[in-house]
This record gives sequence, C-alpha cells and structure tokens, in this order.
Amino acid sequence: MESLLFTLFLGTPLWLWFTFIGLVVTLLVFDLGVLNKGDHEIGVRESLRLSALYISLGVGFGGFVWWHFGAVPAAEYMTAFVVEKTLALDNVFVIALIFSFFAIPRAYQHRVLFWGILGVIVLRGIMIGVGATLVASYGWVLYLFAAFLIFTGIKMLVTDEKETDMAANPVLRFMRKRFRVTEGLRGSAFFVNEADPASGKVVRWMTPLFLALVLIEIADLVFAVDSVPAVFAITTDPYIVYTSNIFAILGLRALYFALAAVLHRFHYLKHALAILLVFIGSKVFVADLFGWQKFPASWSLGITFAILAAGVVYSLWRSRKDGALPVAGL
Repeated sequence: MESLLFTLFLGTPLWLWFTFIGLVVTLLVFDLGVLNKGDHEIGVRESLRLSALYISLGVGFGGFVWWHFGAVPAAEYMTAFVVEKTLALDNVFVIALIFSFFAIPRAYQHRVLFWGILGVIVLRGIMIGVGATLVASYGWVLYLFAAFLIFTGIKMLVTDEKETDMAANPVLRFMRKRFRVTEGLRGSAFFVNEADPASGKVVRWMTPLFLALVLIEIADLVFAVDSVPAVFAITTDPYIVYTSNIFAILGLRALYFALAAVLHRFHYLKHALAILLVFIGSKVFVADLFGWQKFPASWSLGITFAILAAGVVYSLWRSRKDGALPVAGL
C-alpha cells in the first residue's frame, strides 16, 4: 500500500494527488452541507468572507508547494493561481448574463454554481491531462500554446466588445428544441415530473435552472481554452497546473456574489488581461532567445502582479472619473 501511494501519476506521487483531492472534497462538503444547507440569498458580506477563506486556502496551499517542492515551483503556483483567478473575471460577467437571461433568483444561484464547480473539476482535469501528455510527448506544442496566447491577447486589445445575445445561443436553441423545458422555474429543481399538455401523461421536464447550469459549464469550457494554455506557459508540471486552476475556481462562485454588482468598475482590467496573455506567451520565446531553461519564476510573478495592479488601479480611476455605468444584465 505504501509503495502504491508513492507511485508517480503525471510525474507526482499519488499521495499528493489524494491529499489535494481530499481537501477539495472536504471543502465542497463543508460548503454545501454546513455553510449553504438550504437555498438562500448570499449577500456581499458573506460572499467576501467566503472569498477570503478560499483565497487564504489557495495561498496556503502555495505554502505547502513551497515546503514540499521548493521556492521556484511555489512561485510558479502563485503566478498560475493569480492568472487563473483574474481570467475568471470574464467568466463572472458571462455567468451574470446567464442568470439575468433566465431570471434566476439569487437564492438559487449558489446551487447552480456549486454543481457547476463539480463539472469544472472534471473538465479541467481532462483538459490538463491531455495538455500535459501533449507537452511531454511533443515539445513544440508548448510553443503553439504560447503563440495562441499572444494571438488571443492581441485580439482582445484590438477587438471591440459585442453584447452577447443569449437567445441566439446554439446550445440553448438545440436543448429547447430537443428536450421538454418548463416555461418557468420550479423552485431549485433541475428536473420535474409534470403532465405533458399534448398527451396528458406525466413526463420528465428540464427547468431553466438546468439550462443555466449547462450554459455555465460550456462557458467555462470556452474560457479554459485560454486559461489552460496560459498556465502551461507558466509551468508544465501537471500537479501545479491543476491545483492552481482548481483553487482559483473554487472561490469563484463565492466571489461572484460580490463581484457581479461592481464588475463594471473593472472595465479596463480586460486590457490588462490581454497584455498579461501576451506577456505569458512571449516569455516562452524570450527564455529560448536568452538561452534560459525557463523564464525566471520570480520575475514572472512580479510582472504578473504589476500588470494586474495597473489594470485595477486604472479601471477604478477611470470609472470614478467618467461615472460608473452599470453593465447590461447585472
């Protein structure tokens, strides 16, 4: 049994994977079973307290990485954690639009986000596992990731934002056409048994709450296309990539309830994210240019903080100067 625990999985002993997964499961059980037993509206104060807890745990895990792996992997973990946490802000905006479109009451939103996080844990695990295998087998894939990040960052800088038309979403249109969907919510239920108006028989129906969950999962999958390559450009260690991803996302649903109301104050943070993606992609090529094995982790962490801090400060200054306008759908 002891030898099994020290067996390597993706380059890391199984006991380290089990420790992390056990911690995540404990947090989710505590969240659902203790903190949020029943459906209730999460206020800004409670949201900030929960967010502080999850951020503290994420940073604390960085201390564990430092203790077990060393200073360089710890710096890589913290850089990845900060990048993932910041990239998730776009996800918050999309989630707000989805909840607004389906008119999901705040009391039911936590339920959707909680089950959504379970899907994220699985989907990110699959994507990171595939990405790690590709990078290990074909080194040039890392350069492809880097080029993709540079392209994405430049595109974000030069492309104007377009309002999202939720009604035209192809997945939503497909599900409404192929499945029975109730006209309105049925409390906090994802599925209900109700009579079919055509036949009179009691059949299974989806509710808009479940449609919201599906769209949130798809949105995360889309955002993962940017965020997973971004972390692989920081470190190719699958353990650090996965743990930083999950710890950053775990607190997202808690932070959502505080951020959704003030997200419009951080309009220019999107430009900082674009610059950050260009930097993360570029440092892969810069390391080769100077003959480094890897771009210095401490530099990467410092530059990441500087770019994001500049974006936050400038956003707050401009929104205060110009007058903060509410974002549609919030």
